[in-house]
Amino acid sequence: MYTLHITNKNYSSWSLRPWVLMRALGIAFDEVLHPFTPGSAPDFRKLSPAGKVPWLVDGDTVVWDSLAIAEYLAERHPGVWPADAAARAWARCAAAEMHSGFTTLRRLHGMNIGVRVAVKQRSPALLADIARIERLWNEGLARFGGPFLAGAAFTAADAFFAPVAFRFRSYGVAPGGAAGDYAARLLDHPALREWEAAALAEDFRDPSHEDELARIGTVTADLRAVPPTPTP
Repeated sequence: MYTLHITNKNYSSWSLRPWVLMRALGIAFDEVLHPFTPGSAPDFRKLSPAGKVPWLVDGDTVVWDSLAIAEYLAERHPGVWPADAAARAWARCAAAEMHSGFTTLRRLHGMNIGVRVAVKQRSPALLADIARIERLWNEGLARFGGPFLAGAAFTAADAFFAPVAFRFRSYGVAPGGAAGDYAARLLDHPALREWEAAALAEDFRDPSHEDELARIGTVTADLRAVPPTPTP
């Protein structure tokens, strides 16, 4: 049995990718969540070679980095990537682009599943990231027929863009064309709904993530569990 190590579900886009991939494909695993708590953070350096989440344990093998985990699973399970060679190449490129790019989107629209934000202004760099994702989604859906990015089945390409669907909803981004329907389809996937329910049940607030919200706009709704009242 695999063991997947992750952290807080409301914030951790990196943890979401392998988790939702394995859940969507029916790959059995045990989940170990290392929660951040007020005033402290887990020391992942003692557990993960990179000192970051996620990491996957398979017997004596430790696989870190979400893209490496996807490739490790692809060697052992069908369906991680499309069977068709052209779709598979495209899906790998799309996932790799997401993995290494879109830095402005990551910085200004960090994953915070339980909030809705009225954004003050979007910079040209942020708009460029959003436009590129919209084009990429529309391209994949048109080329491979949907309903997922590289064809009929959910693959790693969809898993890698799952956090973007949450980000778009939180910050009021409405992609055009078939990409808009795709974002809604991702959010309605049972695996994403399961992750979201757990994220909303978390009552932890990370100050750095919450400060980002104040800089980018105004929180119009907060659907997360209310934090406990501090003890005097």
